[in-house]
Amino acid sequence: MPKSHDDTDLCYLTASEAIAGFKAGTYSPVDVLNAQMARIETHNPALNVITHTYFEEALDQAHAAQARYRSGDSLRPLEGVTCAIKDYHALKGKVTTCGSKMFEHFVPDNTAPTVERLQEAGAIVHCRTTTPELGYCFITASPLWGISRNPWNPERTPGGSGGGGAGAVAAGMATISDGTDAGGSVRLPSSLCGLYGFKPPFGRNPLDREHPGEELLHYGPIARSVADCALMQNVMSGPHRADIYTVRDKVVLPARYDGIEGMRIAFSMDFGYCEVDPEVQENARAAADIFRSLGCTVEDVDPGLTWDVLEAVETLWESLLWASFGAALPKWRDQLDPFLAKLIEKGKDRTVSDLIWTRKIKYEAYQKIAPILESYDLLIAPATAIPAPPADRKNDDPLTINGKPVPTYLGWGMTYPFNLMSQHPVMSVPSGFCRNGVPTGLQVIGKTFDDLSVFRAAAAYEGVLRLWQNHRPKL
Repeated sequence: MPKSHDDTDLCYLTASEAIAGFKAGTYSPVDVLNAQMARIETHNPALNVITHTYFEEALDQAHAAQARYRSGDSLRPLEGVTCAIKDYHALKGKVTTCGSKMFEHFVPDNTAPTVERLQEAGAIVHCRTTTPELGYCFITASPLWGISRNPWNPERTPGGSGGGGAGAVAAGMATISDGTDAGGSVRLPSSLCGLYGFKPPFGRNPLDREHPGEELLHYGPIARSVADCALMQNVMSGPHRADIYTVRDKVVLPARYDGIEGMRIAFSMDFGYCEVDPEVQENARAAADIFRSLGCTVEDVDPGLTWDVLEAVETLWESLLWASFGAALPKWRDQLDPFLAKLIEKGKDRTVSDLIWTRKIKYEAYQKIAPILESYDLLIAPATAIPAPPADRKNDDPLTINGKPVPTYLGWGMTYPFNLMSQHPVMSVPSGFCRNGVPTGLQVIGKTFDDLSVFRAAAAYEGVLRLWQNHRPKL
């Protein structure tokens, strides 16, 4: 790509393409950063996916990266690649708001381990991205930052809680973004923004110091390609002294994979209990057909899960909210998202018996999923039960799917079962578009700690779908 190309093309390079171009001298980290900074200034006022920018220091880093490429010395894995960081993750010396007025001026004294690793690998942090308050739901909006919007259709949400990061990557404002996934917060916004998002198995990537040992929570990558997810994951993963739960074995993900002919794939539309919108069903079945075209056997299965899985996740999440923020509720209630305040208060009534019950549900759910993954190489399922809802949707607004009422808080997502069963690697891949112009996603679910099979299947699928080679949001 010559330097005379439209700057929009620079904004939509994958990290892998950008690094190849930097090495060839076709363009530089400064060229890409300048194009993306201009895009942020032009389009973020309408999309509202960015909270803070660090343009001056990012330019200094881009010039330093450019010099490294020219000299060819000491190139790091993500040298000069722009990376958005969720405004929920500690970044030493930088305001980290978590989308809440409680933390509007909070400056942490540490950097989250995975963020630190991305920076040490040469990634340039040029912006922070929006999250719902305290990252609690699938709609990215907060009293502090307002409503974030989907680049494919600004009337719709980019999802949550990583909606800002997914929106920024889909809008060409960043090359890659990090995320955290405690109920689907990487996979769900990735699916609604046409991206690839990976939830690693618990223990693969270190957690931050604020949530030690929290099995629901996973730091993971958001990107426009499977190869970029692998680049990020190779940097982010591995044991860390700040997290006793990180496993010693480190899986190194290759840039290219063998084909998947002969793979046996189980397909569940609804896990046995979810209502799923017909448009989402149509796209999921089309995605399953892509796997068939690649030589896989794809068969319908019924895991027989129940709404107890959602109740268990909500029990854990609300207990964590109360333990973390219950003492602050009297002071801050009037400045919190009202629905979030109710959840914090609800957590007060969760008992030790309730928490032990969640272990029982986790065990029972795994007893239903494990036999399927013993008979098949992978399980695939939709990432959401509905197309992207309105950006201004309230979490307590009534919701029906196929004429049936469903829980409105997290119930329209289909990602949370694999936060409860947290050792499964899961990647969200695009599955098509809905009439509202917004993408949908499919989850590729692996056996416990079998990251390689998930990436191998996702890469083969991506080679057929080629979404980002054929489509971009019309901003």
